[in-house]
Amino acid sequence: MPKHLLPTTVVGSYPQPEWLVDRAMLSKVVPRTRLHAMWRLPAEHLEEAQDDATIVAIRDMERAGIDIVTDGEIRRESYSNRFATALEGIDDEKPAMITSRSGHETPVPRVVGPVKRRGPVERLDMEFLRKNTDRAAKITLPGPFTMSQQAKNEYYKDDEELAMAFAEAVNAEALDLQKAGADVIQLDEPWVRNNPDLARRYAVKAINRALQGITVPTVVHLCFGYAAVVPGSTKPAGYSFLAELADTNAEQISIEAAQPKLDLGVLKDLSSKKIMLGVLDLGNPEIETADVVAGRIRNGLKHVAADRLVVAPDCGMKYMPRHVAFGKLKAMCDAAATVRKEIS
Repeated sequence: MPKHLLPTTVVGSYPQPEWLVDRAMLSKVVPRTRLHAMWRLPAEHLEEAQDDATIVAIRDMERAGIDIVTDGEIRRESYSNRFATALEGIDDEKPAMITSRSGHETPVPRVVGPVKRRGPVERLDMEFLRKNTDRAAKITLPGPFTMSQQAKNEYYKDDEELAMAFAEAVNAEALDLQKAGADVIQLDEPWVRNNPDLARRYAVKAINRALQGITVPTVVHLCFGYAAVVPGSTKPAGYSFLAELADTNAEQISIEAAQPKLDLGVLKDLSSKKIMLGVLDLGNPEIETADVVAGRIRNGLKHVAADRLVVAPDCGMKYMPRHVAFGKLKAMCDAAATVRKEIS
């Protein structure tokens, strides 16, 4: 793990190459069920191609100066569907329809039996990442509350029981990822702010179950949705579920702050946590200058001590053109270096 102040990281995803995925198809949806048609290569060549694209993503992050890298989530059709649909008790072949956060009808898997992990889903991803970088390595998992909201429950007595079943599966996976060399494990829980009343009932309980026994640093990420899917004009100016995350076992809370111009005064409620602060506006196709990003970092330091601040983009970058994503990451890393010198 980096020893210097203001370490840089990514939320998780990085742009997948056009030769690997149909980006036009990808741009229309954040799939909950499997979207095999998205991949451009036949099954017999897909794994090798995904490996190659993953190395490209890792090297881009390293060249930009990222301290804590991921595998870019290159093997995933979305941040959540690959793990969720690999579980026992999930019917991905005959989906149900629910209304997404953006108001669109979305096909989702049906829960038709006990949710259990058949075996490791992301362990090989983590092992590949560990073998291909000497930097600190983070891997992400969909959070149990979010997965419970992205499926149609046709088995459990209520959504809380379903979320706790997902939490057990996530926990088993996280323990395997820790053994495989993960330096940081992140749970993506964007749906806690989409349904805050339900989240207040059991989201923290489910998150803590998912993180049980994990000894490496952990993160809970929440955002207002991918900028490519949820326009900035529709994003709220504040989180409806944030202070409650102080009660989670996670070391860090990751928030989207740049695009919605979040009032960072809300971070006073998370004084016990490190903050992974979003300082790149992914809704703006222009590459910010390092000076602009440095200003956002300095604003963060008005509310969070330097030893509690981790610098990151607002959200995953998979929907962006690769040259824009790289340029933004480079500006972010340059900005962090500048502010680091100012406070050292």
